[in-house]
Amino acid sequence: MDVKSAVFVISNTDVGKCPQGTLPEYAFIGRSNVGKSSLINMITNHKQLALTSQKPGKTQLVNHFLINNDWYLVDLPGYGYAQRGKTGRENIKKIIENYILERTQLTNLFVLIDCRHEPQKIDLEFMEWLGESGVPFAIIFTKTDKISKGKLMENVEKYQHKMMETWEELPPILFSSAEKKEGKEDILSYIETISENLNQL
Repeated sequence: MDVKSAVFVISNTDVGKCPQGTLPEYAFIGRSNVGKSSLINMITNHKQLALTSQKPGKTQLVNHFLINNDWYLVDLPGYGYAQRGKTGRENIKKIIENYILERTQLTNLFVLIDCRHEPQKIDLEFMEWLGESGVPFAIIFTKTDKISKGKLMENVEKYQHKMMETWEELPPILFSSAEKKEGKEDILSYIETISENLNQL
């Protein structure tokens, strides 16, 4: 799939104000500072479609971008940013949960994980909640250029091992490096395959 057009549509905190219609939505989420904005800019061929920041916790709204007039890319706030304070974290949690659980157009959620770290409790708990809620998702390990291939596979295997303690089947796993422009084709192909399957229903 080639991204020929990517247009910002709306930002909001209320799932009821998301775009009307039946176009599929592919949402991206992860802990703060996981490289989400850089990844979104890479796969859409835009330098500043999603605003990148050195300061974690920048995205605080649900942002919709219309891609090729065919599907929506949804940029969700990051979870678990400690410096937001308890009230701020609760507000963001509510925005995320309302979108994920109530938005019927949500077709697939991409959970971004920084590949440099061993399994993090917050990521495992979030994915566990997705599984219990029946939300289809795939994992994207980001920043793959920052560690060796051996260390990358070691960390991925640790995640898989940890998840297999409670999961019967693991979600699809993808890899990306926004810096090296890697993973773009795999992510877009994954989206294209799901959309084609939807069109056949």
